[in-house]
Amino acid sequence: MKRLDGKVAIVTGGASGMGRATALRFMEEGARVVVGDLNTENGAAFLAEAAARGRAADAAFLRCDVATEADNAALVAEAARRFGRLDIAYLNAGVGGAFGPIAETSVEDWDYTFAVLVRSVFLGMKHASLAMKRGGAGGAILVTASIAGMVGGGGSHAYSAAKAATISLIENVAAELGPHRIRVVGIAPGVISTPLLHRGKPERYEEQFGRQPWPDRGAPEHIADVATFLCSDDARFITGETVKVDGGLLAQGVALWGTGPAATFLRSAGVNRGTTGQPMTVRHLDPKG
Repeated sequence: MKRLDGKVAIVTGGASGMGRATALRFMEEGARVVVGDLNTENGAAFLAEAAARGRAADAAFLRCDVATEADNAALVAEAARRFGRLDIAYLNAGVGGAFGPIAETSVEDWDYTFAVLVRSVFLGMKHASLAMKRGGAGGAILVTASIAGMVGGGGSHAYSAAKAATISLIENVAAELGPHRIRVVGIAPGVISTPLLHRGKPERYEEQFGRQPWPDRGAPEHIADVATFLCSDDARFITGETVKVDGGLLAQGVALWGTGPAATFLRSAGVNRGTTGQPMTVRHLDPKG
């Protein structure tokens, strides 16, 4: 028997990177999956890959803006409509968000970052938990956090603060939903080679990969391995926990993007919109301040 036989899952941000690898792994383990993503081209590529693996009947895609309540509700409803239930919600959608010195961060870029990284998790938890309660069989809500939310030096101030908020949500909502047999767990990736990180140029991040003690480069499949375990009955007594998947990076301490005035996030400012298909904006700053 496969780990996720008979389960129905939604995966936000599931058309690329860690989400895509996990959605495909969930299907290999017997689950039926609805992927929600803002990027429809990537969504079509996911469906084509599922079909190539002989799992077309077990895969669906819905364009989804995770920062809006209506789209979160629609994604959960689509899982129930197409596959009859919801057992797993992997709230993975993310962007790099606002970066740059705090004095150079606009309110709009800050709000965008928190909308995609925090409001989306709140909305996903809200609507997934409602569906799981109606189903009466419990379930698992998994969230992509980050080691940046656990320590300074792992990301920009906006991204790090947003990921810290998701870790707090995981702990608090786990306590609330435990009596309903709904587990809430998180994954905190380190440096993972995904389009969100490298934007098509992975060679630019060799320095960050080289900082971790473990010699292998972080890959989306490493996240998929842990996600599958956490959403399976093998992890049935784990809730309120966020698991680091970082090759030991946090164990030795991080300064991933440099220190002092030369730090990456102090040399420019703007907002990274990830793999949404929307453009990134960058303003290069005068190093003399």
